[in-house]
This record gives sequence, C-alpha cells and structure tokens, in this order.
Amino acid sequence: MRKRKLGKSNLEVSALGLGCMGMSFSYGPPKDKQEMIALLRAAVERGVTFFDTAEVYGPFTNEQLLGEALSPLRDRVVIATKFGFNLNPDGSPGWQGLNSRPERIKQVAEDSLKRLKIDVIDLFYQHRVDLDVPIEDVAGAVKELIQAGKVKHFGLSEASAKTIRRAHAVQPVTAVQSEYSLWWRRPEDEVLPALEELGIGFVPYSPLGKGFLTGKMDADTKFDSTDFRSTLPRFTPEALKANQALVDLLTRIAAEKKATPAQIALAWLLAQKPWIVPIPGTTKLHRLEENIGATAIELTIGDLQQIENAAAEITVEGTRYPEKLEQLTGR
Repeated sequence: MRKRKLGKSNLEVSALGLGCMGMSFSYGPPKDKQEMIALLRAAVERGVTFFDTAEVYGPFTNEQLLGEALSPLRDRVVIATKFGFNLNPDGSPGWQGLNSRPERIKQVAEDSLKRLKIDVIDLFYQHRVDLDVPIEDVAGAVKELIQAGKVKHFGLSEASAKTIRRAHAVQPVTAVQSEYSLWWRRPEDEVLPALEELGIGFVPYSPLGKGFLTGKMDADTKFDSTDFRSTLPRFTPEALKANQALVDLLTRIAAEKKATPAQIALAWLLAQKPWIVPIPGTTKLHRLEENIGATAIELTIGDLQQIENAAAEITVEGTRYPEKLEQLTGR
C-alpha cells in the first residue's frame, strides 16, 4: 500500500485508512469481538496503518477493541481518536451535548490512552466544534497534551475554514476529518482551499456515502432500528431512488476500469489531492480487500472530467443528517 503525508506535518499513513466505528456502534448491533480483532490485524497485514476511533463509539467499546487488537502491533499503526462529548452517565449509547472544556479534553486523553493500551495518541481530534468553548482554548489544551508527550498531532472534525484557521494559529492542525464523497462535496467550497493553503491533511469519513456508493442498496433497502441510517433523510426510499443516478455513474466507470463502484468512488477521492486519506469503514474482509484495491486504480484526467461532467447533472436528494445533528457541523 502506498503512503501519504497528512499535510506538512510529516505524519505518514497508508493512502487508505480504516474507520472502525461500525464494528461497535451505529451500523446495527455490535459485531463479534474476535472477528473484528482478526479483521483489524488483517488490515495491518495488508498495509493499512491508519485506524480511526472515538470514545463515543460504544461508548468506549470501540477504543477497547482497538486496544486489544492493535497494541501488539503498535510500531506499525497510527491511531486517531476523538474528544468533545458529554457521555451518558449510565454508559448507554449516545451523548448529552458537547463538552470541549480543557479539563474534559485532558481527562478524555488519559482515559483513551488506557483503553487503547498505548502511551501516546497519534492524532487527537475535536469531534465536533463546541461553541461554548473558544477554539483557541481547545487548541491550547491539546498543545499542552502534546508538550506532555501524551498526544502527537491535533485534528478537527466537521469544522469551518474560519475555525480551522483560529485553531491552527495556536497549535498547528495536522488533519481535518469531515464527510466527503461524490454525494457530499461541501468541503470543496471553503475547507479544502484553506487546508491546501495551511498545509493541513484531509481525512474524508463516509467516503462511500455510508454504503450507498457501493451500489449494494436500492429504494427497497430496509435498515434495522439499531442502524442510524434509518434516521437519515438521505436514506429514505424516495432519496435512495432519486440518488441512484450517482451509483449508475460509478457503475458505468467501474465497468470500463474492470473495478467496482466502491473502488471508483475511493479512487476519485484519492485523485483529488495527494494529502487526502479516506477512511472507509467495514466489518468484512472481502470489503476491506475491495477498498484497498482502489489504491491501485489510476483515474486519468479524462476519467475525472467524465465523472465531473456527469455528476454536475445529478442533484443529490435528502440532507445527510437530521437537523439537530447537521447543526453541529461546519461551525
């Protein structure tokens, strides 16, 4: 697997990372722990070095899973985790609002280090921007953790270009993680130009549109009540039907390249900038291998223009989150 550097930070990771949330949280019931440990280790054997988790995934169980699976392979992996929520006191899934106060950030770091069984967090993201805490205070708290040797790199998730600039002035931001794919291109407006200017890497989550861009769904797809896609406007039967045109486009290009729609969706992202590292999630080995295959696909300027022209004719239906969650993004 080829490597990429996240901006000017010299943090080098595999060109494709692995989003681990779905192993424990959000996409139906938690998966079998031993199977997921085997999958995580299989990813390392296949060249994946970049793994993404968060304390809120579970809560806690996803970090614990990575700790058990990856701590024996510590010298071969880069682990990113996140802070920023008040969790439910009873340990149930979900959260009780945002909390990025410096004392909370430092407590999360200590707890995450224990669960992950590591002595330093490679990349520590603010999960969502907390308007009650100046971003300068957040950056300052992470700076202190970096000076203490408990964190190596600072990241932000779903932040606006303005917030990124303010944070970066206090503590250099290594990477910004936000949703980005052929069906959610908002980062192109302001965030990506700011990252290019500042030398910050970009980590797209949901690069396969939460599974939609794989071509394995249609208007009749039903989601379990424990699958958060059942609550998303973009996954109603009407939206799934309307957005099928995007999958048809990927399927057409994939046939020409002897690839799959998912591989073309990932190859398109990789072709956008050399400092973009997508983190598709999966719980299946054959999907992991399919995703890794995307790194070997070369899209020509002509291919990219063809995708661009066709995508420009498609209007994606449905917001990506319910209003309450959408309000937490782009701040």
